[in-house]
Amino acid sequence: MSDLTSFSKIDGSGAVLVAAQRQLAMVTLKTDLGDKTTRAALKRILGVTVPSKRKIAGNVAWMAPDELLIMVPDGTSPDELAVQLNTKIKASVLAANVSDARAVFTLKGQGAREVLAKGAPVDLSPEAFGLGDFRRTRLGQVAVAFWMEADDEFTLICFASLRDFMYDWLLNAAQKGSLPAYL
Repeated sequence: MSDLTSFSKIDGSGAVLVAAQRQLAMVTLKTDLGDKTTRAALKRILGVTVPSKRKIAGNVAWMAPDELLIMVPDGTSPDELAVQLNTKIKASVLAANVSDARAVFTLKGQGAREVLAKGAPVDLSPEAFGLGDFRRTRLGQVAVAFWMEADDEFTLICFASLRDFMYDWLLNAAQKGSLPAYL
């Protein structure tokens, strides 16, 4: 997270740094992920193997047995990637640019696990959740997904309509002196 110009709000006054990103291009893909032909086409198009359940591989995250979330690399158009996926996969498929529908946050610091543990019903201990793990869950009452970027850094996404609420929730949960010491 060295380039802070991609963030619209940053607050480092709490136990961890909480940052709201301006934009992250994303495409959601719904298709039969169990089909070998589809998996081969996805590997050709995306350059990575379809991740297994609750995993992220490179820029592709498992969302459900029939759904992937693709974080579109810089310099690639999410609309063009969606068209490519819709036309080059032979199975029934729906690929759509969801960039404007999602808000993206970064939590950075040694207490990032504890901040998320305050609201997510997920075992976030280092033994249970590490690099390459991806979770789709709730944080409080908000539908979210998150993954680790580094040992002390998480990326979190939620619906864009809840951006301000989630930012405030994260700031509140990250207050100094408020983190549990059991993770």
